[in-house]
Amino acid sequence: MKIIGGQDMVSPIKKILVKHPRQAFIDKFKIKKEYAQLNYLGVPDYKKACSDYDKFLLLLKSFDMEVQLLLEDRNTTIDSIYTHDPCIVCDKGIILCNMGKEGRVNEPLALKKYFESINIPILGKIENPGLLEGGDVVWIDKKTLAIGEGYRSNIHGIKQLKSILGELLEELIVVPLPHWNGKSDCLHLMSNLSPINHNLFLVYPRLLPVSFLYFLIDRGIELIEVPDSEYESMGCNVLTVEPKKVIVVDGNPKTKSRLEKRGVHVFTYDGSEISLKGAGGPTCLTKPFLRATSY
Repeated sequence: MKIIGGQDMVSPIKKILVKHPRQAFIDKFKIKKEYAQLNYLGVPDYKKACSDYDKFLLLLKSFDMEVQLLLEDRNTTIDSIYTHDPCIVCDKGIILCNMGKEGRVNEPLALKKYFESINIPILGKIENPGLLEGGDVVWIDKKTLAIGEGYRSNIHGIKQLKSILGELLEELIVVPLPHWNGKSDCLHLMSNLSPINHNLFLVYPRLLPVSFLYFLIDRGIELIEVPDSEYESMGCNVLTVEPKKVIVVDGNPKTKSRLEKRGVHVFTYDGSEISLKGAGGPTCLTKPFLRATSY
C-alpha cells in the first residue's frame, strides 16, 4: 500500500497532516507572548480559533481523506499551526526544510519526528546557508517544480532540493519573488499561485514575473486572476482537495465567482483567527502527504 506521494497538487488528497490551535497556540498566554514577534496582524482569539478550526476539520473530513493531527511541541511557536511549510513531500519521502523565518526554525524537527513515527522515509534536509519553505514550492506536474526565490527560500536551498530530488525531477523553474512588503512579511510563491486542476491555475499576476506567466500559458495552463481587492484577504491561497474542488477563506466573493464560472466547486471557512491574522490560508494550514495521483 502506498504511504507517501506528493508530486502533484490537485489529485484527490488521501492523507493530510494538520495541527489544531489547541496544540499550536496552546493557550491565550502563548499567543500574547509570540504574536507580535511573529508579525501577526492581530491577536488571535484562542476560543474562536479553536471553534473555527473544529469546523475547518469537519470540512476536511467531509472529503475522502485521512486527517492526521500533529501533537503539541513546546519548542515550536504558534506559527506551527501552518504545517505546510516545514517540509517538502515527494513520491519517495520527505525533505525537511530550513526555515527562512527565524521563529519557525524548530518546526522541521517536529515534522521529522512525526513522519518517522509512521515509517515515512526522510530523504534529506536543507542545510545552511540554504533556506527553503514549503510555501515556495509548487509542483506544476509530476516532474516539473516551480520554486519561489525570495526572503524565505534562497538559491542555495533550491539547489540542495534539486540535488536531493535527483531523478524524480526533470525540470525546475526558479521564480524570482519581489520585495513587496519587506523581509518581515510572508510572501511565498503560493501567495500568488494555486493549482486548481492540471490545466487550470489561480494566480495574482501583479506579483509574478511575465516570463513565468508565459511559461504556464505555454504549458497549456489556463489562468484565473485574483482581483486586487481580494489579494490581502488571501483569495489566491487555495487548497485543492481534488481536481476543481477547492477550499478558500471566506470573504473572497469575486474570486469564488470566477472559480465557479470555470466549473470549480468552492468550499469556504471562517479564517478570521486561524488564517488572516497569521497570513496563512488553507494551503498553509495543511500538509497533504498522499494524493491519489491521476497522472
